[in-house]
Amino acid sequence: MTDRSTPAEPLLVMDGISKTFPGVVALDGASLRVAPGEVHAVIGQNGAGKSTLIKILNGVYRRDAGSIVLAGKPVDFHSPLEAQAAGVSTIYQEINLVPYRSVAENVFMGREPRRWGFLDRGKMNRDAAAILERLGVHLDVRRPLGTLNIALQQMTAIARAVSTDARIVIMDEPTSSLDEREVGVLFDVIRGLKANGIAVIYISHRLDELFAVCDRVTVMRDGRTIDDRPITGVSKVELVARMLGKEIGEVRRSGATGFGRRGRRPLGEVVVEAENLVSDRLDGASVAVRGGEIVGLAGLLGSGRTEVARAVFGADAVQGRLAVRGKPVHWRSPRDAIRAGFGLCAEDRKADGIIPYMSVRENLTLAALPTLSRNGIVDRAEQAKIVDRFIERLGIKTSGPEQTIRELSGGNQQKVLLARWLCLNPSLLLLDEPTRGIDVGAKAEIQGLIDELAENGLGVLMISSELEEITEGADRVVVLREGRTVAELDHAEASQDALMRAMAHGDEDAAGGSTPEARPETSDAELEPSR
Repeated sequence: MTDRSTPAEPLLVMDGISKTFPGVVALDGASLRVAPGEVHAVIGQNGAGKSTLIKILNGVYRRDAGSIVLAGKPVDFHSPLEAQAAGVSTIYQEINLVPYRSVAENVFMGREPRRWGFLDRGKMNRDAAAILERLGVHLDVRRPLGTLNIALQQMTAIARAVSTDARIVIMDEPTSSLDEREVGVLFDVIRGLKANGIAVIYISHRLDELFAVCDRVTVMRDGRTIDDRPITGVSKVELVARMLGKEIGEVRRSGATGFGRRGRRPLGEVVVEAENLVSDRLDGASVAVRGGEIVGLAGLLGSGRTEVARAVFGADAVQGRLAVRGKPVHWRSPRDAIRAGFGLCAEDRKADGIIPYMSVRENLTLAALPTLSRNGIVDRAEQAKIVDRFIERLGIKTSGPEQTIRELSGGNQQKVLLARWLCLNPSLLLLDEPTRGIDVGAKAEIQGLIDELAENGLGVLMISSELEEITEGADRVVVLREGRTVAELDHAEASQDALMRAMAHGDEDAAGGSTPEARPETSDAELEPSR
């Protein structure tokens, strides 16, 4: 097994890698060295060059300069299939499998077992099931992939990657759709690959994960490799400082998030009040948000957080009471909620937020089209004014309003989605994992923007699996468990320990009237929140 501090002879050496796109230098002499059986983290802000470097390694892009040596031999892959044949397998953050084919077909696509020249479907199904069993996943591999949730689709992608004869497995944000148990299973898989001498290149914005599973870390900034060191002996603050190009002291002073450290802001009237929401996933959830207030919604995966936001937005039919500014309402559809001044940024911005092949202009003004149109004709001049104003106001980094939104970084896509609602002057924003999959720099910008909006009187209901984001950003935290509201804590009470206790023991705390702090000690493993 490879030592965590001293790398062996490198399995992979990428040196002097440069790549330029029209008007953009993506890589400028970047380098990467990975040893056999090493778990090597590659980190940096969006736009630092991580994805471009990986796409050059696996044959998606051709490099302009530099060299790649794999197992002592120079290589120049022309396609991902060619890279895979040489032992380089990639798991992307966005699932790139075929939803209408079965799980087994996705695992073995392009490598289907055959007998007498015909597809051996029985063997394929048995082998796929066995691979998934080793990953702790039990399901009918004959089911179409699209009928599974995102987490199981991600585990299928992992099964496909580890089933190949790989020497290097690249994992791009592999835990973004996994719950805590599945993250633990993934880490066990990674350790198994490591024990078998297979190298893992691990890309993640979740720095805590690096210390749990990685041996070394490469830091990238502005297309260059800034640092390459063992993970032992380096702190999270140091890594953030290196990624941002700041002094460590400056990062420590700014806190873990981009939320301000002011005293309690004056609050306005109650914008929305939801009481005793009941559906197939909710069992008495309640929450209220005032103007100028950030209310955090915390809970384990499956606790009903997203379902509450969707109910408040009119996206799902539920029983219970919903009132806007004290008056009962009954939404027929999200259109009613939008007219009342509500906006929702969904958790999965790729599937439920952006329209990838449309422009920044079209995505940003999508919700405002009814107000920008007359007799079915859009006022392009007024549309352009809105787009230009919000690109400048939110600092959206784009080559122009007509750039396709899929070409933007995750942080800038999220800013466009926020601008989509802000141009309607809303009174309430429902934000489901607003910084998911965003690098630390862009994350701080988004958090600072949320803080500024609340300061200006906007009500915010914020769902987050990151406890730092909830404890530092929320004026008040509502904790859900199994579809019920089980605790409510103000900013001063909402420590990470208190939230974890409420999530783990919410039913007992609610029944017994005790506070989360008064509960007996419980192990960190038992209380760890879902990612």
